[in-house]
Amino acid sequence: MKTDILTSLKHGKTNDIPHCMNVLKKYAHLLVNYCLELQQGERVYIKSTTLAEPLIREVYRAALQVGAHPVVDLSFREKGRIFMNESDEHQLHYISPLYREAMEQFEAYLVIRAPYNLREDQNVDSAKQKIRKESTKDLINTYFKRTANKSLKRSLCQYPTQASAQEAGMSLEEYEHFVYNACHLFSENPEAEWLKVRKHQQQIVDYLNNVDQIRYQCNKTDITFSVKDRTWINSDGQNNMPSGEVFSGPVEDSVNGTVHFNYPSVYMGHEVEDIVLEVKDGVVQSWSAKKGEELLDKIFEIEGARQFGEVAIGTNYNIQTATKNILFDEKIGGTIHMAIGQSYIQTGGKNQSAIHWDMITDMKDGGRIYADDRLIYENGSFIIFD
Repeated sequence: MKTDILTSLKHGKTNDIPHCMNVLKKYAHLLVNYCLELQQGERVYIKSTTLAEPLIREVYRAALQVGAHPVVDLSFREKGRIFMNESDEHQLHYISPLYREAMEQFEAYLVIRAPYNLREDQNVDSAKQKIRKESTKDLINTYFKRTANKSLKRSLCQYPTQASAQEAGMSLEEYEHFVYNACHLFSENPEAEWLKVRKHQQQIVDYLNNVDQIRYQCNKTDITFSVKDRTWINSDGQNNMPSGEVFSGPVEDSVNGTVHFNYPSVYMGHEVEDIVLEVKDGVVQSWSAKKGEELLDKIFEIEGARQFGEVAIGTNYNIQTATKNILFDEKIGGTIHMAIGQSYIQTGGKNQSAIHWDMITDMKDGGRIYADDRLIYENGSFIIFD
């Protein structure tokens, strides 16, 4: 029976409710028991939209079954846009006491992305956005510190919605299959698959943690940076579901060269394509984009945005299609990405900013990565670990 269900799902028959519920139960079990490792008595703050109610029900059930205390915060259609349009300054500075307590005191935090409209916020007043970012800066810093020292376990995942499917250029059924396949949910034992990912990626981070200089090189890209005394992280599906990447933080003033990001990106509701950055001594000196360059102009006015907070390599070969969703796109097997803005403290990165924007480039057609002048990666694959 289980094989029949999985076969039906693989062929996109996710509108069959019993079949869909089976995969959602597996998804919830993975999130609660593998990603968050929830324990009895722990408090978990679950944030999503009302569209994700089928998955939230199963997560809520699974959390209760392990003895945890789930608290659910659901947004409705255009809640964020209404808030930004109608609020005055004192309201923009207001932070929900429950959300503050969760970020400061709870043991776990789960975000289930389930958007109604990915362009909902693109016409919001930029001055108001700036005020809101400033008002949440201290809490964001608390979040980064607690996730770094692991006093706050967190996971980010996706529930398939029509908006995300359309952005990806897929039908909803195709997108459901894409999401669940990226999470290994068609496997008999998804957790076992992620443990295999963990083991393989640990070889990579163990090697890279003994490296000083890294060079990314491919068509239109030749950029170097130091990771000396920085820590590479094995992103094995616990903090993000799906995952499949290794990442670190470059020494801030060591980044030099040109990098071309050839995957499209959506940030703050705006699409940007073909980003090219010229970097000297860790600071972005000039930039261009085939589409959306005006957004880059605004972003690079933000403190810390012209320096890099992350360097990474995507390793999830179940993801091969760009969907304009960074949760998936940055994990594409055969890609690298770099993020401008905020560093992850656990890597040893020191850059601080109100933003963290990942930008991605394909390495499968002639891309190479050198570690201390040794070729370790070519045409989208590591060549020294198999």
